[in-house]
Amino acid sequence: MKKIFLIVILCICALSCETQTPTLTTGFWRATLEVQDQKELPFIFEVKDNGTLVIQNAEERITVDEIEINGNAIRIQTPVFEGYFQGSFSKDGKQITGDFIKPSLDRVVPFKMVYDDGVRFRESVKKPITDITGNWETVFSENGPEDTYIAKGIFKQNGSEVTGTFRTTTGDYRFLEGTIDGDQLQLSTFDGAHAFLFTATVTDSTLEGHFYSGNHWKEPFVSKRNDSYELPDAKDLTYIKEGYDGLAFTFPEADGTMVSLSDQGYKNKVVLVQILGSWCPNCLEESKFYARYIKENPNPDFEIIGLAFEYAPTEEKAFKSIQRLKDRLDISYPILLAQYGTEDKKLAQEKLPMLNHIISYPTSIFIDKKGKVRRIHTGFNGAATGQKFIDFKEDFDQYVKNLLTE
Repeated sequence: MKKIFLIVILCICALSCETQTPTLTTGFWRATLEVQDQKELPFIFEVKDNGTLVIQNAEERITVDEIEINGNAIRIQTPVFEGYFQGSFSKDGKQITGDFIKPSLDRVVPFKMVYDDGVRFRESVKKPITDITGNWETVFSENGPEDTYIAKGIFKQNGSEVTGTFRTTTGDYRFLEGTIDGDQLQLSTFDGAHAFLFTATVTDSTLEGHFYSGNHWKEPFVSKRNDSYELPDAKDLTYIKEGYDGLAFTFPEADGTMVSLSDQGYKNKVVLVQILGSWCPNCLEESKFYARYIKENPNPDFEIIGLAFEYAPTEEKAFKSIQRLKDRLDISYPILLAQYGTEDKKLAQEKLPMLNHIISYPTSIFIDKKGKVRRIHTGFNGAATGQKFIDFKEDFDQYVKNLLTE
């Protein structure tokens, strides 16, 4: 009888072990996304004791708290954005494989996550041939698949480790982190929406390589060292066309209320109109700044209105994405739905025909108390740009205060 009882107990224990749900082990994980040319785009995250995970890109930290584990399956929802990881654990629970999915864009990128590997790029074998710290005049797609555009590389190097970003006329390429192994530069970032990989061959005065975005985009770039190089002023790129008195629009809020600049609540006030998308990391960073600014500097004569251009396929899903952005960032100002189904900038410009063009999400339009457009700032250079971001915040604060005193 005792023998039978023991066998039953052992069977129960065996079944229990077989059906035990795996968990994300606390500590560092290395994730890799498959991009073109059989390359991997790596990033690091740390799983905390409270079950959240924190994505790390240079100084940037992104907390992810929407994690679902069902049996052997796991779903990790990125913060604010719609993209998510759908995968399954290995038998020992130390690996996860699956796909990173962006439903509205119908994009699927295979991934692998490995526990206890906190190194973004493998250890450098060769000593770096040079130090790339400084500014780099850059051209993307000079002879590439799309239109040529310019950028400014800003990098810091410590031994073989490199951090920095590329600034463009429409914003920055986020917090990049990587290494130089001999004459080979590798930089990457993953922020929940964008997955960027830069590879290049380095000399003491040039960088020549390719930029990969997920597994759907690749383009060449060339950089040359130029510490005095600067991009065109972001305030000179977008403007009101001749024949128009100013900015005008009428777009809905989620409850169907139509909102216009001519509404009584915006009369005789300084108004900032923010053109954005809930899918856009630079817009998210700018929105964080604006939300915090109006909380720390409340003024009844200053208003912000967001105009969202969403690629979500339906109006309902677009408003859901907008609300998720507002909830996550605690945004108090209204964000109207200007367009859904595409983020195409040419179509967006048709919604605001008084503008010469929309070349960037985000774009900010400053309107004085008399309703006159006084400044249009294209793009947003966030914290990854260092001093540029500090200068922007100081200039923004002073400019708004000047408009308010008029």
